[in-house]
Amino acid sequence: MATPTAGTARPMRADARRNYERLLTEARAVFAERGTDASLEEIARRSGVGIGTLYRHFPNRQAIMNAVFREAAEALLDHSRELAYAERPRTALMEWLRALITHASEYRGLSRALMSASQDASSALSPCCVPLHQAGERLLDRAREAGAVRDDVSIGDLMQLTNAVALAAEQSPDDPALPDRLLNLTVRGLAPGPGPAEAV
Repeated sequence: MATPTAGTARPMRADARRNYERLLTEARAVFAERGTDASLEEIARRSGVGIGTLYRHFPNRQAIMNAVFREAAEALLDHSRELAYAERPRTALMEWLRALITHASEYRGLSRALMSASQDASSALSPCCVPLHQAGERLLDRAREAGAVRDDVSIGDLMQLTNAVALAAEQSPDDPALPDRLLNLTVRGLAPGPGPAEAV
């Protein structure tokens, strides 16, 4: 992958590209083993480079997290496009929120980082968060237009709720049904008023 380092527009040299790819591979492994608070020094060591090389590619923890999770974020964006014209807009929205919870639960600490990044436009995680926010807004708009969701529901609140559900699941690994239970409680709060709820 000829991805430029942060702050440059030039393609990387072959050796720099190899370092970048090794750092990403090891970051995925270390984050999966130890969570997103894992030592950046360990990522550099396992990649066979110095910590200075890591920081040349990724100036902070959020930057390397953004690179690690970019592929998953792209998959979520693709999924939102698949759901864009679903017959049941609220069901489509809930399916996508479930996918967000699964994504945020993949690495220990990711849900907390995403919650913080959603309130900080300067965060290096914003390149992942902003497109997801926009994709969710489109699904929410369709559900509103169909009268399946209250007008005062915001995508920002929903995404914070999904991160909170993922965080709760992280703290309760022995209760795999917890995310669905909490999301179902959220669904009940979306309904615009009395009447039969759309199946989810």
